[in-house]
Amino acid sequence: MGRVYTLVNQKGGVGKTTTAINLGACLARMDQKVLLVDIDPQANATSSLGVEKHSVKGGTYATLLGESLSSAQVLHNPRLQLSILPSSPDLAGAEVELVNELGRESRLLHAIAPLVDRYDYILIDCPPSLGLLTVNGLMAARDGVLIPVQCEYLALEGLGELMRTVKRVQVALFPSLHVRGVILTMFDHRTHLANDVVAEVKKYFKDLVFETIIPRSIRLAEAPSYGLPITAYAPGSAAAKAYESLARELLLGDGKKIPQAVERGKKLRLRRT
Repeated sequence: MGRVYTLVNQKGGVGKTTTAINLGACLARMDQKVLLVDIDPQANATSSLGVEKHSVKGGTYATLLGESLSSAQVLHNPRLQLSILPSSPDLAGAEVELVNELGRESRLLHAIAPLVDRYDYILIDCPPSLGLLTVNGLMAARDGVLIPVQCEYLALEGLGELMRTVKRVQVALFPSLHVRGVILTMFDHRTHLANDVVAEVKKYFKDLVFETIIPRSIRLAEAPSYGLPITAYAPGSAAAKAYESLARELLLGDGKKIPQAVERGKKLRLRRT
């Protein structure tokens, strides 16, 4: 049975969607079957993988409203060996349409249930808010929540509110909900502030913080405009290597083995540097 992780942070611009895309792409390169589920009406994860969001007919909107089976809406990218349940701007209406529906918080959980056995990893990309769509993402996070945190001061301010929301969902709806890990993103080693933020996050979350830190990168910002993850757009970049390291760390933490071909490639890169 596959693992289901939800990436969440109500603050925009912290690298949440970037992490969902690139972590998923790296896991796929490590022989994992990966499905990215986009439940953000902005559909940035969808467009970042080269899918025109305005051309999506159905997607997560149709699955949440029960108009279509999730399996019928999944798109597969053979080049990246990565699948996506895409979003579209239509999803913005789902929160209004579901507000009076019974079990509205669990629509995503039930929609993706038939897919869990088909993939090694399902990564859910939430909108930058704490509304009904995000609650659906939290309810579907069977194996935990991944929280990307930008290495800047303002990113810290919203963490308390996010953790309170996680706690409320845990108490009222999903007792086993937990934080799987915190991912530090957009790190600029030249600033003292970035290092202070890293120290503060580690002080609060302790062992839940991943050792891998994602650097700030122009290449990383450019990649979505080409519909590619960083591993395909700039595979030799520091950001690509960081996401590869993060994927390894997640796999090992989940008790999985790193494919031998990947480890051989890692050793070869180390010899050349």
